[in-house]
Amino acid sequence: MGHQETRSQFSIRLDAARRLMHWYVLSGIKPHYIVTEYPKSGGSWVAQLISDYLEIDFPRNESIGLFQNTCLLHGHHKYSRFFKNTVYVLRDGRDVMTSAYFHCLFQNDRNPKQMVEGHRKQLQFDDYDDVKGNLPRFIEYMFRDLSKRRFRFSWSEFIDSIDFNSAIVVKYEDLIEDTAGAIGKTLEKLTGKPVDAERLNQIVNKFSFKNQVNRTAGIEDTTSFLRKGIVGDWRNKFSHDASVVFEQYGGKALIRAGYESDALWVIDIG
Repeated sequence: MGHQETRSQFSIRLDAARRLMHWYVLSGIKPHYIVTEYPKSGGSWVAQLISDYLEIDFPRNESIGLFQNTCLLHGHHKYSRFFKNTVYVLRDGRDVMTSAYFHCLFQNDRNPKQMVEGHRKQLQFDDYDDVKGNLPRFIEYMFRDLSKRRFRFSWSEFIDSIDFNSAIVVKYEDLIEDTAGAIGKTLEKLTGKPVDAERLNQIVNKFSFKNQVNRTAGIEDTTSFLRKGIVGDWRNKFSHDASVVFEQYGGKALIRAGYESDALWVIDIG
C-alpha cells in the first residue's frame, strides 16, 4: 500500500513551508544537498545513492524541522539559481509518460489508493490495460491538466527551466548504462572531490534494481513503484497518435535535452 497521510492540513502546510526554507535558504548554509526531478525520472534512486555515499540523512516522506542537520532533500521543483548543492535528474519524457501512466492509474506499493481513484475519475478510460489506446489522452492530461493542478509545471517546462551551463545534471539513461560512472561524475561535481570507487561500487550494488526488488530489470511488475527499470520502454507503448501528441507538447524540450535532434522520430515510429 502507499504512504498514508496522517498529518493535519496545518501540519502539512507548516512542513511545506519548512521544506521551502531549507531548499531556497538553508541549502547553502547547512549545507543541505538537493535532488530535484520531474516525477518518474529516477530522482529517488539518485537521492538514495548520493545520501548513502555522503553519509547524510534522507528524510523521505518525513517532516523536516527548522534545525534539521545536513541532509538530502528530494522533490519536484524547476531550476532555481537560489538552490545550492543541487542535482537535476533528467529522463526521456516519453519514458516518463509511460512510467507515469502505470503509476497514476494502477495501484502499487507507494501510491495511495485515493490518488489512483482520482486519476481514473478524471480520465474515465473504458479499459485501463489498453495502454496504447489511452496514451494519447493521458499525455495530454499530463501536459495540460495535471501539470497545472498538482506539479505546477510540465515535463517540458522542467527541461526548459534548466540552465545547462551551470546546473549539475544527470540523466536516467546514463545511470542505467553505467551507474557508478554517472553518479561518480555527479558526486565529484557536487563535492569537488574525487570519489572512492570501491565504496561507490558497493553503494551502487546495494541500490541496484535487482537488489531493491529481487527482480531483473525489464521484467514488469505494475504493482511495484519500481515497475520495470529500463530505458526506451515508450517504444513498446506509444502509438503514432501518442507520438504526435507528445511532439506537440514536448518535442522542443526533447531536442533541448538531447534525446532527439529533430522531429523525425514521429515519422519513424509510424
